[in-house]
Amino acid sequence: MVNFDYKQLLQKNINNKEKNVVNELYGSLLNGYINQDTIVTNDQFGPRLLNNQEGSSIWEQIKHELLTCENYTFAVAFITDSMVSNLKPIFKDLSRRGIKGRILTSTYLYFNQPAVFQELLKIPNIEVKIAEVDGFHQKGYIFQHQGYQTIIIGSANLTTNALMRNYEWSLRINSLDSGDIVDQVRSNVELEWKNASNLTNEWITSYSFTYKKNYKQSLQYQELDSENDTRIIKPNQMQKDALEQLRLLREKGKQRGLIISATGTGKTYLGAFDVKSTDPKKMLFLAHREQILEKSKESFSRIIGGKKTDYGLYTGNSRNKNAKYVFATVQTLSKSNHLSLFDRDEFDYILVDEVHHAGAETYQKIMNYFQPKFYLGMTATPDRNDDFNVFKLFNYNIAYEIRLPQALEEDMLCPFHYVGISDYTFKDNRVNEAIDSYNNEKGNHKNEQKIVEQLSSQERVKYILDQTRYYGYSGDVLHGLIFCSGVAESVSLAKELTRQGYPSKALSGNDSEVKRRSVVKNLEKGIIKYIVTVDIFNEGIDIPCINQVVFLRNTNSNIVYIQQLGRGLRKSKGKEYVEILDFIGNYKNNYIIPVALTDDSSYSKDNARATTSMEPTIGVSTIYFERVAKEKIFDSIRQAKFDSMRNLRTVYNEMKKRVGRVPLLQDFIKFNSIDPVILSNKEKNYANFLIKMGEQINISDYENKILSFLDVELLNGKRRHELILLDLLINNSEISMEKFDEALIVKGGFKLSFYSGLKMYDLGGLRIDRCQAI
Repeated sequence: MVNFDYKQLLQKNINNKEKNVVNELYGSLLNGYINQDTIVTNDQFGPRLLNNQEGSSIWEQIKHELLTCENYTFAVAFITDSMVSNLKPIFKDLSRRGIKGRILTSTYLYFNQPAVFQELLKIPNIEVKIAEVDGFHQKGYIFQHQGYQTIIIGSANLTTNALMRNYEWSLRINSLDSGDIVDQVRSNVELEWKNASNLTNEWITSYSFTYKKNYKQSLQYQELDSENDTRIIKPNQMQKDALEQLRLLREKGKQRGLIISATGTGKTYLGAFDVKSTDPKKMLFLAHREQILEKSKESFSRIIGGKKTDYGLYTGNSRNKNAKYVFATVQTLSKSNHLSLFDRDEFDYILVDEVHHAGAETYQKIMNYFQPKFYLGMTATPDRNDDFNVFKLFNYNIAYEIRLPQALEEDMLCPFHYVGISDYTFKDNRVNEAIDSYNNEKGNHKNEQKIVEQLSSQERVKYILDQTRYYGYSGDVLHGLIFCSGVAESVSLAKELTRQGYPSKALSGNDSEVKRRSVVKNLEKGIIKYIVTVDIFNEGIDIPCINQVVFLRNTNSNIVYIQQLGRGLRKSKGKEYVEILDFIGNYKNNYIIPVALTDDSSYSKDNARATTSMEPTIGVSTIYFERVAKEKIFDSIRQAKFDSMRNLRTVYNEMKKRVGRVPLLQDFIKFNSIDPVILSNKEKNYANFLIKMGEQINISDYENKILSFLDVELLNGKRRHELILLDLLINNSEISMEKFDEALIVKGGFKLSFYSGLKMYDLGGLRIDRCQAI
C-alpha cells in the first residue's frame, strides 16, 4: 500500500488558486472514491455521472467547461451538423479570447456527413484531424484548466441526441496535470493525433466520393429525427389532452371553447381531430386569407378522409357552398349577399382560425349570424394591444393552452439555435447614432433615405453575410427569411444581397397575394435565398422549409417577436433545426429579447438578466449571446422600467380580460403572467394597486396596514419558514415549536436546531415562543 501525503504538493511553488485546487481535489477524491460521507467544502471537482436526466445535462457540463478552460480536445467518432451549429458561437468567442481547440474524429461507418467536415473548417482556432485507426469509436472531451484537467468520457458522441436527448452514461473526472488518469488519456489521444490526417478541402472532396458510395450503409446509423408515417397522422400527447378538455367542455353544455397554441404546434390538425370526433353535419372553417384556407383544407382532408367533394372553398374565386366542410374567407362570407345564402343553423360546428382578429366588424357579423352547436376559436396570441376581448367572446372557456417553451420541450416544434450578434458598427459614430435613433423611433426619421442607404450598404451587408455563412442552416439549401425595419430598407437590402451573390426578394403589406405566392414558391424551390420583409409573415403564412431567420431591426413587441420567430419553427423533412440570427444594436427595447425567447411574462428584471447570463436550453433549443450583444441587452435591462404604471396597467387589463373579473394575485401565477410581487409592491399592497386601476375597493386603514405587512413579510416567499408557518396556522389555531420544527424538516429540509436552549424564537422579526393564529 502506498502511503501518499497530498500535503507535500502544497509545499511546491504554486499559487494560492492552485493550492485551493489541490485541497478540493483531494477532498473530492475521498468523497467520490473512498467514502461519500467525507466532509468536502466544495465538491465541484468530484467525479460525477452525467446522463441527461434531471440536472445532469452532458451538454451543459461541456458548455461550462469550454467557457472556463484554457484549451480543449475532443476525441469523438460521430459528429452532427446540429451540434456543430450549437457550438459555433461558443467556439467563435473562445477564438476571440485566443483559446485553441482540437477535434479528433473519424469516418467510422460513414456516419459523419461531408457537410459536417465542411462546417468544421469554418471554425477559427480549431484544428481538426481524422483518425486513421479502424473502428475508431471514442467519445471523450478533455479540458485544460489552470493546474488541472477535466475529462468527460463515456457513451456520448458530439451529436444533439447524445449530448441533450438520450439517456447516456458519461463520467466527469478531474485530476491534477500530474495525475495518472490524465496521463493515460492524454497519451492515447496524442498517439492517435500524431497518426491522424489533417482535415482539408482536398480531403473532404475525396471523402465525399467514398461517402456517396457507402451512403446507404451509413443511413442505418444516422441519428435523424424520425417522422410519423405521413399517411397516418395521430394526435400527440398535448393534442390528446386538448381534445379531452374540449370534450369535457361540450359535456358541460358549453357552446364555445378557445384553444391558445404557440405558432407551429399543430392547431389546424388539432381542430381537424376535434371535428372528426364530433362528426358534424356540416362544418365551417373561417379565416382571413385564402392561402390559410387551402392548406387547412388539405390538412382536414388528411385527418378526416372521405371524398374530395366533401371539402370546398368559399372565397372570392370559389363558391362551393354545398360541401360538408366549407372553408371560407371572412372578407367574402361577411358580405350580406353571401351570408344570406346560408341558414343561420346551417353549420353545427364553426372553427375560427387566428381568432384574435375576431373583433373586426366582418368577423362579428358572421359570428352573430350563425348559431352552431359549437364555436371553436384558435390563436397563438390572444393578448392584443387593442380593446377587443377574445376571452369574453368565448365566455372565458379556455379549453387548452400550449406555450412556446412547453411546445419545444414536447418536441412539437423544430428546435431553434438562437445567436445574438452585435450589429455592424460604422467607423463614423454619427452614422451609428443616426441608425440607433431611426430604429428606436420605429422607422420614423427625417433622414430615412440616407439611413436606409447605410443599412443596405456594401460593407454592412457583407458583415451580415459573413455571419450568416459562418452560422449556416440545416439542410442542403438555404431558405432564409429576413425581418427589417421599413419597406424602403427591405427593397434596398434585397438588391444588395442579390448583388453580393444571394438572390433575394422584398415583400411588404403593399404587395399583392399573387406576388407573395410567387416569391414564396421561389424561396421554396431555392431560386432565391432570402425573402426580406417588414410587416408580413407574422402570422398565417406557412413556409416549413425556412431554416434561417435573420432579425435586422429593433424589437418593440414580444408578441410580434414570437410570431416572427415562429416562422421558422415548423418541422420539415431534412430540417433538424432553424438558425435564428439576431443582429442587436443599441436599442432601448433589447430587454424584450430574453423575455420573448423564454416566453417569460413575469416582468422580472432578474429573470431577464438570468436568461441573458445563463443562456438556458429549452428542450434541445439553444440560446447564446455574443459578448458585445450580451452587454447591450444588460444595458437595456438596466434602463428599462419594467414596473412602470403604463406596463402594469396593460398587464392588469390583459388579465382582467382573460378571467372576466377583478384578478386575484394567484391568477397572475396560474396564467404565467407578471410576478404578483411587482404589482403589490407598486402601491404597498394589492388593494391599493386595484384602487389605482380604478376598481372599487373598500378597506379600512387598519386592514390596509395588515395587507401592507403581509406584502412585505410574506408575499415575496423568500423566507420559507414563514410560509411554512402560515400554512400550518391556516389549518391549526395553535402550533407548538416541536411541531413547527418537524414541519420545517419535512417541508423545508431544514430545522431550527440552532435556536436550542432558547425559549424565544426570532423568525424574520416575528418573536414567538408559541405560534397562534390571529
